[in-house]
Amino acid sequence: MKIYSKETTPELKLKRANGTMKKIKILSSKDSYQFFKQIFDEETLEVCESFMVVFLNQANDTVGWFKVSQGGITGTVVDPRLIFQKAFECYATSMILAHNHPSGNLRPSQGDRDLTDKLSAGGKLLNIQVIDHVIITHDGYYSFADTGIL
Repeated sequence: MKIYSKETTPELKLKRANGTMKKIKILSSKDSYQFFKQIFDEETLEVCESFMVVFLNQANDTVGWFKVSQGGITGTVVDPRLIFQKAFECYATSMILAHNHPSGNLRPSQGDRDLTDKLSAGGKLLNIQVIDHVIITHDGYYSFADTGIL
C-alpha cells in the first residue's frame, strides 16, 4: 500500500504573480481579452489550444487565474470539477472562461457552446456566475457575452 503525503503528492495552486496577485478590475470583454493576452503563452497561441479561467470577486476584481488544460492543434480537455474547485479555493463569485483557437478562427464551435452552457449551469447551482467566455487569437477575440450567447 502506497502512502501519500504532502511530500509525494503536490498541492494544486492558483497561479499568482510573485505569490500575490494584483487585483485588476474586469468590466468588459475588452478588459478580459487584455488580461488573457498577458497570460496566454505567445509562443503556443497558434500551435495548441489552451483553456484558462480568471476568477473574480463581487467587485469584479481578479482574485486568481488557472490554466485548466493545454491540448493539441484542434482541442483540449476541460474538466468542470477542476474549475469549480479553484473557484471555491479563491472564494470567487464569478468567473470568465477563455481559450484560444490556433487556427485564428474566432467562431465558436458547437463544443465551445456546449461547454459554456455546461459550466454556466454548474455555476448557477453553486452561485458562481460565468460572466463571459472569450475566444482568443493573435488578431482579436470573440465574446459569448457580447454576442448574447451567454
